[in-house]
Amino acid sequence: MATLLFIGTNGSENPTKAVLPFLSANGAVDAGHQAQITLLGDAVVLMRDVVANSVVPVGWPPLKELMATALKNNVPIYV
Repeated sequence: MATLLFIGTNGSENPTKAVLPFLSANGAVDAGHQAQITLLGDAVVLMRDVVANSVVPVGWPPLKELMATALKNNVPIYV
């Protein structure tokens, strides 16, 4: 088992890229690894409820669902 760190730098201005750290961390946990997420720069606004609830990427679930899964899996999120 590995511990993987996923770094996000995109915020709500690019919703498809913004969800990638959450999507990747959830996939890592599903594969049996430990995951961590770090949000930098524009990505820190994703932690605000109003922003997280409005981010809907193309082709992936909404951020609020991905974030809920990450929190359920005890993935630490560093801002």
